Amino acid sequence: MPHALREALRRVEPAVDVRVMGEAGCPPLETDDLELLAWIDRENRILISRNRRTMPQHFATHLGAGGHIPGILMVSEDFSMVELVDDLLLIWSASEADEWRDQLIYLPLVRR
Repeated sequence: MPHALREALRRVEPAVDVRVMGEAGCPPLETDDLELLAWIDRENRILISRNRRTMPQHFATHLGAGGHIPGILMVSEDFSMVELVDDLLLIWSASEADEWRDQLIYLPLVRR
């Protein structure tokens, strides 16, 4: 997801802790899906991704090998930045992180 998403979320809610691949302390941009899933597992971070092509299969492989993840939120390509920020802030404010454990959820939550 673009750095613009992090900045948009922080403008609305500065307490949101968002990291972006490629920045210091995060995996490089071209990180393999399975390596990325292992990283979010270790770092206890929910992944926001548009990679609907390979991520669902790698998610299943990771879980099948006994791994766990804090959660994956898959974003549709036609989902606007405003809609995405709204849904992410709703998720952040109205749920606990453990509710997303080992789940792959498709956004938007509700079609507008």
